Amino acid sequence: MSTGDLLSIEPQELQFPFELKKQISCSLQLSNKTDDYVAFKVKTTNPKKYCVRPNTGVVLPHSACDVIVTMQAQKELPPDMQCKDKFLLQSALASPGATAKDITPEMFNKESGNHVEESKLRVSYVPPPQPPSPVREGSEEGSSPRASVSDNGTVHTSDYTAPASRAFVERAHVEPEDNSSEVKALISKLMEEKKSAIQQNNKLQQELEFLRREGNKSHGGIPFLYIIVVGMIGILLGYFLKRT
Repeated sequence: MSTGDLLSIEPQELQFPFELKKQISCSLQLSNKTDDYVAFKVKTTNPKKYCVRPNTGVVLPHSACDVIVTMQAQKELPPDMQCKDKFLLQSALASPGATAKDITPEMFNKESGNHVEESKLRVSYVPPPQPPSPVREGSEEGSSPRASVSDNGTVHTSDYTAPASRAFVERAHVEPEDNSSEVKALISKLMEEKKSAIQQNNKLQQELEFLRREGNKSHGGIPFLYIIVVGMIGILLGYFLKRT
């Protein structure tokens, strides 16, 4: 805070949460703790970039006045997020009952012998505020209550997100059961396929054994028949030899 004989200024540095292509505003509070009317005037080194409302005015005794400084939307990021712009706030005594219409440039002319106070204000850029996370870990329902501000400035909290959070928690408990049933069905299907494969393998082995036996019979049939024929011939020859 800058404290002069006439006005106290808060803050001493104008901080703009910089965002491209967006107008950004910040405020100054001018406090008059004297018994006199105090006139003020705000100047800047870059008048095309900023809009000051009001840029001139009168602060009543023991009262305060807010000044809104708006930076026009910027198309490019500044180098290193640095700003060299400055503001100058001049304050001077005004006649009792004076209004903004009574302010003249001559009131802030030191050469005329007027008591003029001057305060220089710097400008800086700060990162824009991050949006809050929609779900906060560690809360009872998995989500923190949302706050709202009424017209009178009272802050209220709302639990309307609780049903959705509760549904999320219920799904988290249900999904493992669904996954378990799917795994059981898959295991049962694999067991059936394994059993069927074993049966097919046994059947193939039986068929292969049958074919092997048939092959042995077919290969051994000719020698056996040959022995029978030779035996029959031998018996016949013996029979005829005995008769002769």
